[in-house]
Amino acid sequence: MRLRNIKGSREAIEINEYVINNPEYMKGKWKLFFGNSNPIHIEVGMGKGKFITALSMLNPDINYIGIEKYSSVLYRALEKMDGLKLTNLYFIRMDAEDICDVFERNEISKIYLNFSDPWPKDRHAKRRLTSKNFFERYDKILIPEGKVEFKTDNNDLFEFSLEQIPEAGWNLAAVTRDLHNDEAMNIGNVMTEYEEKFSSAGNPINKLIADRAVKS
Repeated sequence: MRLRNIKGSREAIEINEYVINNPEYMKGKWKLFFGNSNPIHIEVGMGKGKFITALSMLNPDINYIGIEKYSSVLYRALEKMDGLKLTNLYFIRMDAEDICDVFERNEISKIYLNFSDPWPKDRHAKRRLTSKNFFERYDKILIPEGKVEFKTDNNDLFEFSLEQIPEAGWNLAAVTRDLHNDEAMNIGNVMTEYEEKFSSAGNPINKLIADRAVKS
């Protein structure tokens, strides 16, 4: 369910110090932007930002960029930044379809997809963030050893993802249908708002990690 529109959220986002406006101008220059050579991780469709904010606090030697389409949702993420003074986390309001206009080849080390919109109608399958179409985009911006991590409680979307990822030429490096009871996969897991809600209701959480063979 989309967050109700917050009046003035778009204007507030445009002047916030943690939001990067016109991010296409930063393509190929993100390490210069952060002022270091640390790996860059992005979360596509980050929601209210609990997950990526927690990661940035836990891992100061990794740079993070949260991508969110909706202004009202991003506004809630920005509220979490008050008083934190983080220098390794910034946000972009944009459609995920445009990521190749914002990031250069080999510029990103990891992509997180958490509880993405399932787009349940067949005619919308290409919009799903784990579709073959999107993995073709990820292939263009990730380093050769880069990974995509995906979590969802939607079993139909997960099964779709398990089919699409190998079709895109990627490997399923790890798969679980019950993350919180999978000791190996759950190590270091940071929960999102949705994950807390769904797991507390007794819903098992699916997770996969995808990578591709490094070309010699």
